[in-house]
Amino acid sequence: MGDEDLNSAIEQLCNSKAEEFHLIGYEHVTGKEIWECVSEKYSKTGQPELHQIVNDILSLKVTKFMNFMTLSAFRGNHF
Repeated sequence: MGDEDLNSAIEQLCNSKAEEFHLIGYEHVTGKEIWECVSEKYSKTGQPELHQIVNDILSLKVTKFMNFMTLSAFRGNHF
């Protein structure tokens, strides 16, 4: 799998997770925000294997995502 295919697959997963959040009432979540939340820890540990990335995206809970967004707002990274 090439880098372009890998990036496309990850983007689709993030968009799918954002759509899942839309279904439970979080209409303004984007796939990009999902990726920023999931990939934040990769800056410290390096990018893991593909299966770990997929697991991190699909197992992301709303509470963890909202904590990330709140901390980002306090740091001035969003909004």
